[in-house]
Amino acid sequence: MIKQVEIKIFPDKIHDSAYINSLIHQQMKGVTARIKDILLVKKSIDARGKRPIYLLKYDVYIDEKFQKPESVISRFKDVSNQPVVIIIGAGPAGYFAALECLESGLKPVILERGKDVRERRRDLKAIQQQGVVNPDSNYCFGEGGAGTYSDGKLYTRSHKRGTIEKVLRLLVEHGANPDILTDAHPHIGSNKLPGIIQAIRETIINYGGEVIFGCRVNDILIENGKILGAKCDEDVYYGSAVILATGHSARDVYQLLDHKNILIEAKPFALGLRIEHPQSYIDQKQYHQPEREENLPASSYSVVTQVEGKGVFSFCMCPGGLVVPAATAPGEIVVNGMSLNRRDSAFANSGFVTSIELDELEKHGYSGVFASLDFQRDVEKAMFEAGDGSQKAPAQRVEDFVNGITSSDLNETSYIPGLISAPLHTILPPFVYKRLRQGLIDINKKMKGYLTNKANIIGVESRTSAPLRIPRDPVTLQHPNVSGLYPCGEGAGYAGGIISAAMDGQNVVKAIKINTNTLETN
Repeated sequence: MIKQVEIKIFPDKIHDSAYINSLIHQQMKGVTARIKDILLVKKSIDARGKRPIYLLKYDVYIDEKFQKPESVISRFKDVSNQPVVIIIGAGPAGYFAALECLESGLKPVILERGKDVRERRRDLKAIQQQGVVNPDSNYCFGEGGAGTYSDGKLYTRSHKRGTIEKVLRLLVEHGANPDILTDAHPHIGSNKLPGIIQAIRETIINYGGEVIFGCRVNDILIENGKILGAKCDEDVYYGSAVILATGHSARDVYQLLDHKNILIEAKPFALGLRIEHPQSYIDQKQYHQPEREENLPASSYSVVTQVEGKGVFSFCMCPGGLVVPAATAPGEIVVNGMSLNRRDSAFANSGFVTSIELDELEKHGYSGVFASLDFQRDVEKAMFEAGDGSQKAPAQRVEDFVNGITSSDLNETSYIPGLISAPLHTILPPFVYKRLRQGLIDINKKMKGYLTNKANIIGVESRTSAPLRIPRDPVTLQHPNVSGLYPCGEGAGYAGGIISAAMDGQNVVKAIKINTNTLETN
């Protein structure tokens, strides 16, 4: 028998196991002698009161012990001689699709344009310190995809898309802290993720899969409406199915599909800036304390408002984090955020963006399937041209941005390439600036001090999601015009983060297995 118990404790007691056990036993009067195991299943923080409290939920096992579930890895098979599935992209969608192949008896062959996580670090250093952007190896491209260096946040609202627990357990089985199984808002940290991703790659290879780096796909092979494989330069890789898991920044893939008359669709996305406050300010606002208590994590926030019927909202908030350069080609400035495992930076940063709809793009001269992508690229180029030719990002103090004043100087920042004072209020398209400006004013009414010259606002946050969608059948998950081609993850428009992308990768492989069995039966 399993009983569930919920307790509330102050932060100074969170590591006092004896105290916690005493509270649990108080709620289990009459059966305390029969308790065999106590298992934490959920941990969260309630900061609405005068002092934050931890909310802890436990499963209490009466007359029986907790039985640890079998590992997911134990279900994997040697797939060395099984049907091949080509996976283009080694991000969360691609790698979790590959792991699902091992369970489904399919051989994954992953083609990744970038480098492995160890070699990739050199190119990240080049972006940070020399302003050199390698178009195949950067913060977006390379083993692990953009998620490797964007904090490793594992929260998703996409519970209907798949089994979150399976994704989390696989991460734990490859080296992640088991806390991610119980934390309400789990994260791994960009310093921990590379080792986990390398372990996933080793699992794929050990069970007969292949991972090929430096393989930029320049063609996909189709015959009579059926996918045959993919091509990297002159090397051809054949498979019974091809999964497109290329991420939201692979513009050349969209262009390849369009060139081959494979249907793609324009879609709305979000664009804005990245705002960076002192973490101490965010802590004060969220925890209602002059200083954060020792056992509380760096606090986060989520803000949203409506301006002229369009959403203005925070995105990818990184407590105790760093702002990083996320350009994927020379001649553009793109910023993103990340946090290390301890989230101990003095800064908190978040995307501050607004929805960009197709009808308003058309009013501003952007039309056709590449409308969102062209607009995105033009803004990124404008940000670069406002700088000094390096990866220094244009920035303003936040009040100056709202008042339309170029800042005489800027606050300290976590952004290693450095900032350059620039009039973001004139660099941004006017309709975007107008909405962000009003959004900051509105949100400051709810979160006093959010609009402050102690914070910087940095350009441009433009890779929030894919600017196009690759359509697929809702049942078979195949492209409607190409049998055996499976659009997948963020780049196809079906995910929005590590967990949802990983689940989409798993779901696509399940669909491949069903579709294959159906064909064999027929």
